[in-house]
Amino acid sequence: MANTKNMKERTLEAEGEMDYDYLNDILFFKVKEREYDFSFEFQNMVVDIDKEKFIVGIQIFSASKFLCINKINLRQIPKWQFKARISQGVIEIRLFYQICVRNKIIEKTPIIIQENKSNLPSPQLVVTQA
Repeated sequence: MANTKNMKERTLEAEGEMDYDYLNDILFFKVKEREYDFSFEFQNMVVDIDKEKFIVGIQIFSASKFLCINKINLRQIPKWQFKARISQGVIEIRLFYQICVRNKIIEKTPIIIQENKSNLPSPQLVVTQA
């Protein structure tokens, strides 16, 4: 749950889940068991926010093109995590995941940065555990 003792940074660490819609090329990461409140869009993604104003989900449209990964490789991601941080008016989303290409594990770590136009509370950190 949210750490309210330290008002300098609100933190949420939780178990997460991932799914990939091969047909529509949508990659989805989310924190389990959080109550959804609203979403906002930027670039080619939708970010889900919960009732406590934490980032709890990320949907990436045209994921294979955006991440420069073959759709077939996105079907099986053996290990993944996402971290979302809001500070100084900026939302930073870091994806950590592995894909298997020709029996070789390759780690990817894209960083997505966007202005905090949704006025989400800052500073905060969300970390999923897969």
